[in-house]
Amino acid sequence: MGGLDKMNCMWRKVHHRGEGSGGVSLLHLSCNRDPLVLSFSPMKEGLFFSLTLFWCCFATGVAAEPVRVSTFSSVLTELAERVGGPLVTVTGHVAAGSDPHEFEPKPSDLKVVSRADLVLLSAKHLEGYVGKLREATDGRARFMEVGAQMPSLWQEAESGRAGEKVEDPHWWNSVGNMRRAVAVVRDALTEVRPEQKEAFGVNARAYEKELLELDKWARAKVAELPRDKRKLVTSHDALQYFAKDYGFKVYPVSGLTSAEQPSSRKVADLLKIIKEQRVKAVFAEDTVNPKVLQQITAETGAVLGGQLWVDGLGTGEAANYLGMFRHNVNTVVEALK
Repeated sequence: MGGLDKMNCMWRKVHHRGEGSGGVSLLHLSCNRDPLVLSFSPMKEGLFFSLTLFWCCFATGVAAEPVRVSTFSSVLTELAERVGGPLVTVTGHVAAGSDPHEFEPKPSDLKVVSRADLVLLSAKHLEGYVGKLREATDGRARFMEVGAQMPSLWQEAESGRAGEKVEDPHWWNSVGNMRRAVAVVRDALTEVRPEQKEAFGVNARAYEKELLELDKWARAKVAELPRDKRKLVTSHDALQYFAKDYGFKVYPVSGLTSAEQPSSRKVADLLKIIKEQRVKAVFAEDTVNPKVLQQITAETGAVLGGQLWVDGLGTGEAANYLGMFRHNVNTVVEALK
């Protein structure tokens, strides 16, 4: 497929007048500057042109379908759409505003995946169902674990076993990681459809430029906040990559997944930290019940600084990555000033 792009083919129809009223039509097919000229009479023009064009499309891939992409993160859905443009059809299986930690593919998801050309995963142990997806494709699709292509942060496990570490899967909360992900998705699409390498590259460069501007803006905005005020109390431990980039210290209520419930001892320790360090605000998250945070605000005097979107894209102004990131930065800085 896509042979027409490789061959640089172009159709051109030219009518030449001959004796009488009929004349002759010439159909020029130029590939790599070498023309093939076909002639036919006006009476048969429509049928001949249709049949010939059908043959050309079939043989050269003019009518090649878009790359079918299945994604398992709302952030990856946007990445695939931005880098792929009109050359891809993207199915986002994890909706914006939903909890990716709790997602489990349904039979309808597996049916779509079985027809995919490319499957994009966040990786870093976020998707525990990868085996089901691979089985559904029967080896036909290319799998790309996007997060596995970038450095990981490791956090203390909630198990309580000393020294046990777990990999933090929330890599997209770093703009630098998003820029890396753009290149990963570009290369994955190019492997599936190499003849569209240039188009994917143009789209990727445009998106990366927007991300560079976003990071520049975020650093200027965070600079409004003194370093001793850069303390984040959040519903669960999803902002370590963000904190590393912009110099914050994170105090999460629960662990790396929203399902993990904090012990009474951990809540008590957190209350002490907030009081001692005079943390001004705490932050709820889109997918987590704010009940514990409400308890914290009642006992410490800290205010609820707003809602953050940390597990993927959200709604409204947070419906795309740039909007989501700007919302989070603005919410944090303004609440902690």
